[in-house]
Amino acid sequence: MSAGPLEKLLLARSVAFGDFVLASGQRSSYYIDARKTTMSAEGQQLIGTLGLEAIRAKGWHARAVGGLTMGADPVAYAIARASLDSPPILDAFSVRKAAKEHGTKRRVEGNFEAGMPVVVIEDVITSGGSALQAIEAVRAEGGIVLGVLAVVDRLQGGADAIRNSGLDVVSLTTTSSIGIPPSPAPSR
Repeated sequence: MSAGPLEKLLLARSVAFGDFVLASGQRSSYYIDARKTTMSAEGQQLIGTLGLEAIRAKGWHARAVGGLTMGADPVAYAIARASLDSPPILDAFSVRKAAKEHGTKRRVEGNFEAGMPVVVIEDVITSGGSALQAIEAVRAEGGIVLGVLAVVDRLQGGADAIRNSGLDVVSLTTTSSIGIPPSPAPSR
């Protein structure tokens, strides 16, 4: 499946222009609220299919997918659902920003257990910080991270930061493929 329909949907639903401060702390002339796409019915179908295809094309034999809540959640759920129609089945998990203080007190929730091979999911990569936090949490609970799958790479060094940690990154699309001009050097 081509990423073209996903790119059109992202541009129509998720891209806003203005003056924004990103999670990385960087300022940007545009913001990608990927959730407006990843939480839509059409986005779920497109991302589930494309994400599953990308994971399999990379040769990652994961048992589950997930990442830092909440950006990664709908992406992971879409991929898990798509795998039901095209086994082997992948389940989904979520990584909390901090461990909860009650119940199991775990940071990684859902369909996850120590020793499990997983793919960490990210909706939008800028600095790579959110994916790296998720990787650290998954590894701390005994998971085996095979790689990182992102919906959008902003092409601002985040994928390289993840690769420098020893993991490969696959992105379903990039800002340039969506039609967003390159950003100037990041400012703080």
